Amino acid sequence: MKFLLTLILAITIMNGFDLTPYKGKIEKLSDEEKYVLLSKGTESPYTGKYTDEKTSGVYLCKICGTPLYKSSDKFDSHCGWPSFDDTIAGAVKRVLDADGRRVEIVCATCGGHLGHVFEGEGYTTKNTRHCVNSISLELKPKEQKALAPNIKKAYFAGGCFWGVEYYLEKLAGVSEVTSGFMGGHVKNPSYYEVVRTDTGHLEAVEVIYDSSKISYKQIAKTFFEIHDPTQKNGQGPDIGHQYLSAVFVNNDQERETTNELIKQLRSNGYDVATRVRDASDFYPADEGHQNYYAKKGSIPYCHGYTKRF
Repeated sequence: MKFLLTLILAITIMNGFDLTPYKGKIEKLSDEEKYVLLSKGTESPYTGKYTDEKTSGVYLCKICGTPLYKSSDKFDSHCGWPSFDDTIAGAVKRVLDADGRRVEIVCATCGGHLGHVFEGEGYTTKNTRHCVNSISLELKPKEQKALAPNIKKAYFAGGCFWGVEYYLEKLAGVSEVTSGFMGGHVKNPSYYEVVRTDTGHLEAVEVIYDSSKISYKQIAKTFFEIHDPTQKNGQGPDIGHQYLSAVFVNNDQERETTNELIKQLRSNGYDVATRVRDASDFYPADEGHQNYYAKKGSIPYCHGYTKRF
């Protein structure tokens, strides 16, 4: 084993990278990690821990710890390995494969093998896909800052999350609205899993707001006026379980407020179909689904304001 390690280090130096400073870390790698990172192997598709990972943070090189990719550049390509359409500047080096058919990507600091890069596939506007082995990476999650007492979170589902996000983020006192999924039984679902399979999730939004500037009731009231709470099979032309109307409550106070608004709507003649459910794990959708209408420069096709109270 020591002879093999010495040989690998020598080969790496010949290829222009000196792994000597990382010898201690390399000795701690598993055989599979050495196979991929040092011998340019490939892990089996759909087996890597980061293939469907949605956690915000930075992906580091497993050998030297150099930051390589941001989670905001990760997207679902359904190829079986983590995919990124951009890198941290100068962190990844491209090397033409010996057969001249593909372009390998390696850590620009230590030369550790990452995977291959492809262009022209049209997955994202950057038209680039870094197909990376999970085993070559280490995710450093983004530190979550503790929220001030007056900063709260609320969760709503009212059809396509793009439209709900579009209107709620315009409210004074709302600092951020994130599109994602809630209410299902699958951990870290992708958009395509929610749309095409039975994950149980609804398209939902997470609203972060300042309770000293706007109340939960004001936000919930607006929610009931920007979508049709009487539609039972979806929202507008979007039909399916994932588009149903629901309010996910964090506590009894939110539940009481929501039920009070529903009671008021029913007294105004609306046959409300909105369900009131307990909040559960919220999974943000990938970056391509965030601020969709702001990026596109258009308005929602199935949401709009209608005064109901």
